[in-house]
Amino acid sequence: MSESSRNRIHSVELPLDTNQDSVSPGLSERRRKEVQSTMQFLRRALLLFSAILPGLAFGRATSMQAQEAATVASAAVSLPDAPSQEAKPAATQSPSQQDPAETQLNQEEHQRILGVVPNFNTTDNQNAAPLSARQKFRLAFRSAVDPFTFVAVAADAGIGQAENDFPGYGKGAAGYGKRFGASYADSFDGTLWGNAIFPTLLHQDPRYFRKGRGSFTRRLLYAVSTTVWARNDNGTWGPNYANVAGSIVAGGISNLYYPASDRGIGLTFQRAFTVTAEGALGAIGVEFWPDVSRRLFHGRGAGTAPTASLPNSSGY
Repeated sequence: MSESSRNRIHSVELPLDTNQDSVSPGLSERRRKEVQSTMQFLRRALLLFSAILPGLAFGRATSMQAQEAATVASAAVSLPDAPSQEAKPAATQSPSQQDPAETQLNQEEHQRILGVVPNFNTTDNQNAAPLSARQKFRLAFRSAVDPFTFVAVAADAGIGQAENDFPGYGKGAAGYGKRFGASYADSFDGTLWGNAIFPTLLHQDPRYFRKGRGSFTRRLLYAVSTTVWARNDNGTWGPNYANVAGSIVAGGISNLYYPASDRGIGLTFQRAFTVTAEGALGAIGVEFWPDVSRRLFHGRGAGTAPTASLPNSSGY
């Protein structure tokens, strides 16, 4: 091949190579934007799902209750007429008298340690009546919106600000506001999923059934075990799926608002384990606080209703 032929070939090839180099960056940038757009869509979808599902679960639970009430009412209509003397006392009974769980819940909603710290999810009655779906949601929201919860969240955000936790939030008032919002979202999601949604779907009782008797070791082991071992609505005891699943789901949702450097599957399970450990410490405090209160304050500020404590069947 002559020298002039080779020159003509090179003159044709060079522009093609240059054009390929100019197209590649555009394609990679377009792909990167497509990936970012897809990730944003998935995050928004997850956020929307997490916001809608609690309402669906509550609606389903309410619908189930309405169906059960309708069934009971129809059964009552089909029964033979009872003597009028026996029917009159039932007509004068209040809803709380007809439903033992309602009476117990009314007492539990006024339980506070030292008159300040809410202790709504604790009962001394090992054979307490199971809560309905509506009562579980009511108890969860009662805890989530209690004034002390906001005080605790504010303190947690302040500590995080001082120690510069989650640096991605920044400093100043804006950084504190983000930490406050994230801390409250963690608390709200954990309470809603672990104390209402999953207990309703899995038919488990979200309350802590205080043992109140036995040796210190047995009571300590019992308190710690309740984070993974719980009472079911039918009175039996088994794995606390609701609490564990609630912690994991709440940790997963936190990836939507935590800084990018504090997201990921590993951190999600780490946060879930931390919440579970904190729950174990809280259970120990609730188990032994009435004993401490009796010694220090002669029973004042115990924070539990004076209900009868019956022998338990939890295995401890």
